[in-house]
Amino acid sequence: MAIALYMDVHIPQAITNQLRRRGIDVLTAFDDEAQELHDDQLLARVTQLNRVIFTQDIRFRVLAETWQIEGKPFSGLIYGHQLGGTIGQFVKDLELIAKASEPDDWKNMVEYIPYK
Repeated sequence: MAIALYMDVHIPQAITNQLRRRGIDVLTAFDDEAQELHDDQLLARVTQLNRVIFTQDIRFRVLAETWQIEGKPFSGLIYGHQLGGTIGQFVKDLELIAKASEPDDWKNMVEYIPYK
């Protein structure tokens, strides 16, 4: 079973489109009408939906790491720095993650991409 992804508001649409063309279950904050939620509310929403969120927002990453330290459960976060990789590299890494992992693998996890 693959994981379902959730795209934060600042993720380029090209990443979402390419992942969907590759058969990955992707929901965006805009699709979910959650683009106005604060990061803590969005992380709770993603957890409620049992999806792993992809973000390029360093403050969001720090929030998830804080939740880890505090033992506050969440469904997982993948962080990719905006200057850290190309759209193609992010798509490749996210596709691999989505197809090769299970939702339980991501509980309370923060991962950085792209993989080099």
